[in-house]
Amino acid sequence: MMDRPPASAGSDVSERARRLYRDAIVIDTHNDLPTKMIDEGYDPDVRHPSSQGHTDLPRLAESGITAQFLAAWVDAPYAQRGPGASFTRAIRYIDAIHTFVDRHPGHLLFATTAGDVRRAKREGKVAILIGVEGGHAIENSLDNLRALHELGARYLTLTWNNGNDWAGSSLGSGDTRTAGLTEFGRDVVREANRLGMLVDVSHASDQTLADVLETSSVSVIASHSSARALADHRRNLHDHQLRAIAQQGGVVCVNFFARFIDARMRHAMDEAEARSAEPLHPENDGEPPRSTPAQRLAALLARIPPTPLSVLIDHIDHIARVAGIDHVGLGSDFDGVPLTPAGMDDVTALPRIAQALIDRGYGDEDVTKVLGGNVVRLLETT
Repeated sequence: MMDRPPASAGSDVSERARRLYRDAIVIDTHNDLPTKMIDEGYDPDVRHPSSQGHTDLPRLAESGITAQFLAAWVDAPYAQRGPGASFTRAIRYIDAIHTFVDRHPGHLLFATTAGDVRRAKREGKVAILIGVEGGHAIENSLDNLRALHELGARYLTLTWNNGNDWAGSSLGSGDTRTAGLTEFGRDVVREANRLGMLVDVSHASDQTLADVLETSSVSVIASHSSARALADHRRNLHDHQLRAIAQQGGVVCVNFFARFIDARMRHAMDEAEARSAEPLHPENDGEPPRSTPAQRLAALLARIPPTPLSVLIDHIDHIARVAGIDHVGLGSDFDGVPLTPAGMDDVTALPRIAQALIDRGYGDEDVTKVLGGNVVRLLETT
């Protein structure tokens, strides 16, 4: 058993919020730590500054979080690399997650059920669950879907930014599909239902989401999506979609990416990306002539005033009001996004959300629902 100190979000978190957070089941449904581990050689076993990453074992322990879904994300180009590439990539991520958990039996507990999450809470460990991000990972094979479930995956994000042969994406990057489910896509949803694997509609096109809700016999999850009424980005959900997911019993977990939740930040980032690709003018922007576009972009992004934490809470509040308090949760997208709201620097900052909800008048029971109670209920239904 791990003797964890209280989550240390700072002096701006009251004793009431700390107690409430400490007693709650806290679940984050989307974290891209495995991508940093595999693609960047990031060591998850040692503490890093938040400028290098949002997550590692010491900060998971310090955060007081109960359960963390780690994403086995299969990038779009793998869909073009021939048979086996996408599925193999997903397996590599899953192996890395299992290896990480196996190295730390005193701190981490691999989880596939709500019972496992509750056990982790009792034992003072962090439950680690797996979500596979990108339906092209199954390579149009229900056998591959079953294999991923057997290896511990407990949700499938039907698309990433790219659509696939059977489900359309909200962005349709690379001129891929944005249409709804094919009949095979409906079979994927039905088989996930049968297996007890959550269907994740984050990244899905509007028609795909509608088709999923028509097909699925159990509640669905949006593992990292926000409210389009507050920030008009195609990755966010319309109010009628929020209501439809709620009517079916599902949960929408709010994404922390400043670009998705803050229209001002989206416009500023668009401008920074355009400027970073232009010929350099050191006399105008102070960048050295030898800087790369990536370095220049990082410098430009660093100058943008951060998104206030209140903007993130606005999205939680909006979804709670539109869909109902039983249908909202947290899906940070930590380690998958470059900019988060002020104060949300890493996993140890999560108690600030409890404080912010209290400040808005939410009662203790409703705060615990948002922190993770709604997601653990969803896990109990699969």
